[in-house]
Amino acid sequence: MSDILCMYYSRTGNTKTAMQELAAALDAELVELRDGVNRSGVTGFLRSGMDAMRRTVETLQPIETEKPLTNYKLVILGTPVWAGRCSSAVRSFLQEQGHLLTDVSYVLLRGGNAKYEEIYDQMDKYLSQPHQTAVSLRAGSVGYHFWQEEFLRRTRAFLEGRECQN
Repeated sequence: MSDILCMYYSRTGNTKTAMQELAAALDAELVELRDGVNRSGVTGFLRSGMDAMRRTVETLQPIETEKPLTNYKLVILGTPVWAGRCSSAVRSFLQEQGHLLTDVSYVLLRGGNAKYEEIYDQMDKYLSQPHQTAVSLRAGSVGYHFWQEEFLRRTRAFLEGRECQN
């Protein structure tokens, strides 16, 4: 049973792929967030952008984890960037469960060149303390693997430091 939980929402599969890679590298449990909303195609793309701009929250489908959220050393949340914000599914999760999380890291998947690091602050508003590590990745970009490895390095360093404190 892992002490790390990777949770994500993915509309196109880019966030899912990134989170699968990170979960495998960290030997972490992997859980997908689902809101039951059809977000496929152009209509789904437009709806997702509008939901992000309006900060819409959707009711999430039930999630199953191996243990309670409070028992993980680290929860890594993966989200696509929609209109300069996190996905509505991740926002819903943070509003519902964010208060239970003590150590959180973020993985953003973006389509453009901007890193959207201000999203970290938007997501931190739902937590009792700021995130530990974060990365903004662009699928298919030259720097994708470099920044992914840097995130893994910083995450492992955080986890090693936490283990020394316990």
